[in-house]
Amino acid sequence: MQYRINRRTGDKISVIGIGSAYLYEADRKEGVEALRCAFEGGINYFDLAAGDGRAFPLWGEALSDVRSQVFYQIHFGADYTRGAYGWSLNLDTVKRSVDWQLRELKTDYIDYGFIHCQDEESDWETYRKNGILDYLMELKAAGTVRHIGLSSHTPSVIHRILDETDVDMLMFSVNPAYDYGKGEFAHGGVTERAEVYRRCERDGIGISVMKPFCGGQLLSAAQSPFGQALTPYQCIRYVLDKPGVLTALCGAGGLEDVKKALAYFDQPEEALDYSVIGTFAPPEANGKCVYCNHCRPCPAGLDIGLINKYYDLAQAGDALAKEHYLTLEKTAGDCAECGHCDGRCPFHVQQMRRMQEISRFFGK
Repeated sequence: MQYRINRRTGDKISVIGIGSAYLYEADRKEGVEALRCAFEGGINYFDLAAGDGRAFPLWGEALSDVRSQVFYQIHFGADYTRGAYGWSLNLDTVKRSVDWQLRELKTDYIDYGFIHCQDEESDWETYRKNGILDYLMELKAAGTVRHIGLSSHTPSVIHRILDETDVDMLMFSVNPAYDYGKGEFAHGGVTERAEVYRRCERDGIGISVMKPFCGGQLLSAAQSPFGQALTPYQCIRYVLDKPGVLTALCGAGGLEDVKKALAYFDQPEEALDYSVIGTFAPPEANGKCVYCNHCRPCPAGLDIGLINKYYDLAQAGDALAKEHYLTLEKTAGDCAECGHCDGRCPFHVQQMRRMQEISRFFGK
């Protein structure tokens, strides 16, 4: 397992996490085995926006003895009073649902308490007016909630809430389909979505990624909006290459799904190459580096994707990006201008020209 640090909280978070939308479909024995397998494989981050309340006792049974070694993100607005998942902006309903979840999980604290599913400006206004945000903050002041999270599919709403509230973790829907304007939750254009990633990296806000497979659609040629299937491992690598991302939440319906997610680390590098999405990219994505490193190997030894990432982050105001760039063994100024990267880039980025631009920007 690999881990990334949430700079706001200091938490060491596994790059593969588990989503709970479908785990309730497993029987009790398999559900508990799946969660235990995840933990023993090094997964320590779990999203509890479950598809049905039947999922919660599985966590309580599987992980209560190792509770201090795992992180739960619990959503203030997810309602299980009728069994199946529901969404509520009623304060009393939210209180009852959170209390019930804690009992079923056999825990008395929440690692990340989430402002849940804010996709419209009106959702945020109602969330505050009804007192749910105040309640969440009261629990944080009392220590029951340790950190604050935000769940949203909409970049404009994300920016507003981040402007108005201290948030430590963002749950955002990230995959090639949404980033390229395809699918139900493809909110925001290419540039607008990229700005969310860069802001989170700049401000130290971690991103836990929901829907990395676009609800499974990207894994099927028949269902993919691109008419071509990607593998789970291409999708995971795509997600983990985005600035700000700490963990990809892979939905698990049982033990085999957990084992498949953990197999990410057994894949050869070529199996993780997602550069094929360059053939799906809309015109506004052309010429923009996505840090896929399909241009490797660079004859001069440059990590072109990382150099581009630090440049983009520095331009977005990330003060740490320049420090990171200057520690690289090879920087943009070492480009030999051989043209290898220009010829291989599936997104038609003029990398030789860009290396000159980056070298001037950083003065090296």
